[in-house]
Amino acid sequence: MATETEIVTNPVAPERPETVSGINSSDELTLSLEKLQTKPLWTQMAKLNPPLPNPSCVPHIWRYNLIRPSLLKAGELVGESQAERRVLMLVNPARDAPYTTDTLYAGLQLVMPNEVARAHRHTAFAMRFIIEGHGGFTAVQGQRITMQRGDVILTPRWNWHDHGKDGSGPMIWLDGLDLPNFRHFPVHFVEHYQQLRYPADDVDSNTSPIVFPWVKMKQALDKIPGNWASKDYLKSDGRQVSKVLGGSAERLNAGTSSPGIRETASSVYHVVSGRGYSIIGENNRITWGPGDTFCIPSWQRYQHFADLKGEQVYLYRFHDKPMLNALGFYRVDGVDVETLVSD
Repeated sequence: MATETEIVTNPVAPERPETVSGINSSDELTLSLEKLQTKPLWTQMAKLNPPLPNPSCVPHIWRYNLIRPSLLKAGELVGESQAERRVLMLVNPARDAPYTTDTLYAGLQLVMPNEVARAHRHTAFAMRFIIEGHGGFTAVQGQRITMQRGDVILTPRWNWHDHGKDGSGPMIWLDGLDLPNFRHFPVHFVEHYQQLRYPADDVDSNTSPIVFPWVKMKQALDKIPGNWASKDYLKSDGRQVSKVLGGSAERLNAGTSSPGIRETASSVYHVVSGRGYSIIGENNRITWGPGDTFCIPSWQRYQHFADLKGEQVYLYRFHDKPMLNALGFYRVDGVDVETLVSD
């Protein structure tokens, strides 16, 4: 073994710094600093320290009746062997995929009869809201669960999962994942199982901890008094379903509205049933109906309104509040800011 005195080193002589004596303006100084891989903070202070949150994404709605025909056409033209997951990503107009909001990804996934969306697992966490179809199932880490309309089914991180479909007709659901965060944290892994399906047994969706049946959620919402009700999807011990994504469902009686709120969280809403509109930000009025999905970026004030003459409105929502709370970034407009002071 070589001793310390025997180790041969080849130190690289540092480049001689350029003289600054000939620099006579701030522009010249900035140019010289760039050669040293530095930049002056004072020229970007307002950009890096804005007075308000400044999300890149904008409010937008994806209309189910317009997208569904294209999704079904993909079922005809794009075989299961060509697409590991047959999904139409809901891309925010202000950004490219995978951004539905700056932190949330949403997509409409299709499985046709006798197909298998092959087994894989990944770092990202997924929440799936079942929109339509019969005979579909998802198998998560050995639990095969029948999909029912309105159910929310979780795919925890690094769980093997595949999807399939028996019977006739399409199976369509809304995927919600935290994929945009991996643009900031490049630590996303995906592993493919050696077989199409991961071994799984049928389980009762009413007892599985990763399934939230719509029947139970609707009953819980209807028991809450008042014209507006909201209830979170939570684990049996009261914790959020994940450390990054959370979810909730809301009920609005006809002709009523939800409370207005402005928060640092961003959200993706899906209309389970009913019709109405939402006011988002200063003057964005988005009219929606069954099957539609719309997004609300961070710090955009929003409020939902149910049509005066119509049925009750039920909305599904997934959001990034668990992540923001964990990081200490969550804030609601109107709350005493002194409560945000951290030791």
